[in-house]
Formats: sequence, C-alpha cells, structure tokens
Amino acid sequence: MSLQYQTEDEETAVAAEAPVRVAVPVPLPLYTIVLIAGIAVVAVTQFTTGLDASILSAGFVKPAFLRQHEYWRILTGATTHGSVPHVLLNCYAFYSFGRIFEMLTNRAHLAVVFLLAAIGGGLLSLIFMPNGISVGASGGIVGLIGYLLIYAFRRRQFISPAFRKNLIINIGFILVFGIVLYQAIDNFGHIGGFITGAIYGLLQIPSDEHVDPRVASSAVEFAGIAAVGIYLAACLFSVLLIIRAI
Repeated sequence: MSLQYQTEDEETAVAAEAPVRVAVPVPLPLYTIVLIAGIAVVAVTQFTTGLDASILSAGFVKPAFLRQHEYWRILTGATTHGSVPHVLLNCYAFYSFGRIFEMLTNRAHLAVVFLLAAIGGGLLSLIFMPNGISVGASGGIVGLIGYLLIYAFRRRQFISPAFRKNLIINIGFILVFGIVLYQAIDNFGHIGGFITGAIYGLLQIPSDEHVDPRVASSAVEFAGIAAVGIYLAACLFSVLLIIRAI
C-alpha cells in the first residue's frame, strides 16, 4: 500500500528544504508480532495433534457456547484455524495491516481493536449462525481494516489517495471472496469485526489535524497491554484444551 504521513512540522521542513529527503525509521510492529506468535503456537499444536479434534475442543462451537455455557470459546475460537492455508493467510494479512496500524497510531489501540473486533465478530456470527462452528482470527484482523478505513478518511490530509484506494480494494476483495465462498467463510464474523473496528476508530481517532494520534494516555497503554495479555492467555488455554483432548 502507498502510505504518506507527515506532521505539520515535517511538512514545513519539506517545503523549506526540498528536494532533500530524510529517511524515517519504521517502528517495529511489536504487538502485531507478539499476537501472531500466539496464533502460531496454537496452530502448531493443532496440526501436530489433530485438526478436527482441536476445533471441537477449542473452536467457537456455538451450541456449546450457548447450551453448555462455555463462554471462553468466543476467544479460543479466534486463536484456532481450520487449515494451514487459513492460518498462513490470516498471519500474512495480520502482519500487513498491523504493521501499517502501528505506524499510524499507538500500538495499544491495535491490541484493543483486535480483541474487541474478534469478540464483536463472534457475537454477530452467534446471532446469525447459532448452530455453526467458527474458527480464525479474521474477525479481529478485519477490525483493523475497519479502523484504518476510518483513519484514512478522518486524517485524509496526512494519508495519500492511493492508500485509501488500496484499502477500499481490499475491502471489496474480502466481500467478493466471502460471497463466492459463503459456505466456508464466516461472513458475519467479518462484518461484525469490521463494524467493531470502525466504531472504535470513530470514537478514538482525532479529527483535529494538530492532535497526534500516535500519542496515548497511560490508561490506553494499560488497556493495550491487557488486551495482549488476554489474547495470549486465550492462546495458552486453547493449547491446554487441545492437549487435554488427545
């Protein structure tokens, strides 16, 4: 994706010193990498112990969620996946969008959006598909896209038109992909995650161009750490459930 972000001071410097260019270091997408590592650990456990049994033991089995009150499944389901291509595509998408996310705003928001979108996607899927089984982190990942879309339009003075166009193309691809493979893809999980991320973006992203969205309060930083901890705890619990089912 083409990305352009400049603060007011940076714009002044560029105007005064053009055509001099200064390389800006890209921050390490730490939270993205940590969360993907949790997904990878669960995936390795799944593929080495038996995929079907792991999905039944830790996936978002909605009848068990509703009738047996196994409410933790809405989180463990977001840590498990249905195949090797499934987890690889999700991890690739997570890294691609997560890297941009952590570049544009504080990484704490990434963890919060991902966790809330995973839950939001699970709840919408539960409403419309109460008898199904869902697995995958895509609800949380699509939540990142929803947030980035709001960011791209609310902070349009800092974001290139090409970036907004690419975001819209990605969203269109997800919609078409979901329609074609509607029997295999949890579209309600994607829609719920996207809406959750977009709502969070509307509430959090400042429209004032003089406010740096990369600055976060200590409360937000704590919420981000807590969100990472909750998801990693869900990953660990998934591993324990899968091993216990062997």
